[in-house]
Amino acid sequence: MAVFSPRKLSFSIIFLGLMTVLRSQAALDVHYYDRTCPEAEKIIRYTVLNASMHDAKVPARILRMFFHDCFIRGCDASVLLDSTPQNQAEKDGPPNISLRAFYVIDDAKTKLESACPKTVSCADIVAIAARDVVAMSGGPFWNVLKGRKDGRISKASETINLPAPTFNVSTLIQSFTKRGLGVKDLVALSGGHTLGFSHCSSFQARLHNFSSVHDIDPTMNPEFAETLKKKCRKPNKNGNAGQFLDSTASTFDNNYYKQLAGKGVFGSDQALYGDYRTKWIVESFANDQSLFFKEFATSMVKLGNVGVMENGEVRLNCRVVN
Repeated sequence: MAVFSPRKLSFSIIFLGLMTVLRSQAALDVHYYDRTCPEAEKIIRYTVLNASMHDAKVPARILRMFFHDCFIRGCDASVLLDSTPQNQAEKDGPPNISLRAFYVIDDAKTKLESACPKTVSCADIVAIAARDVVAMSGGPFWNVLKGRKDGRISKASETINLPAPTFNVSTLIQSFTKRGLGVKDLVALSGGHTLGFSHCSSFQARLHNFSSVHDIDPTMNPEFAETLKKKCRKPNKNGNAGQFLDSTASTFDNNYYKQLAGKGVFGSDQALYGDYRTKWIVESFANDQSLFFKEFATSMVKLGNVGVMENGEVRLNCRVVN
């Protein structure tokens, strides 16, 4: 992956005038911390930037963290809680074992507690950080609605509800619909895979003994499949082997959609190109990056509104409940 450069701070800014929340239980506001912690977003931004400059994988990891948090119990930072002897938390569920960069959120929280104690929730830190890593990587900037509270419950067993890389479009639509998200949101948010890497375990079933008729998934470009088979041998003895989800994996762009004509890594990604309900949106985003940026920002705001709670808390340490 390319070395992170601060020059990517030339944000492509999309201002969204969304001041109220749809499909949530509590009111969020762009200006929530203006009086109580006016430097909150600046503190988070520079913490994320510094971490990204030292580790180019941070942007993809923070963005994935936000998705995985919001898809379980809503955007309540439950994914940040550590397991205890009495409870296995979300971060230790099978789909989340590969989640990383929790230390970035911890660092931001420590600085925020020093600047304005007991004020900024961990859930808001994750939401703001997710916006910042997208913008720092060349993608859109949007105004993050704030005022989320942190949840007190986190169960590894509930990670089964995360969308899997093997899902077909019907199953994906069902999963997103349960969270108040539509088909366009599904395709737009899948574009987050433009920043990302996957280990072989998430897609190698497409490369070996795919079916009784095909050894390789027939929707996959044959040359691309052979390239992946060389990286993901059977049996695979290299636990670090895998593939970037698009060829410009350190830059947030629309290249992910351009690859879906046979070079989607996940079966769920490839399915978006093969289904009439989603193909036209994939093609629209592939042809118009500015449209993708606009719709991605809009969908991220909607995702950030999922499951917002009134009766949570503001954790002092993002890893444990107060």
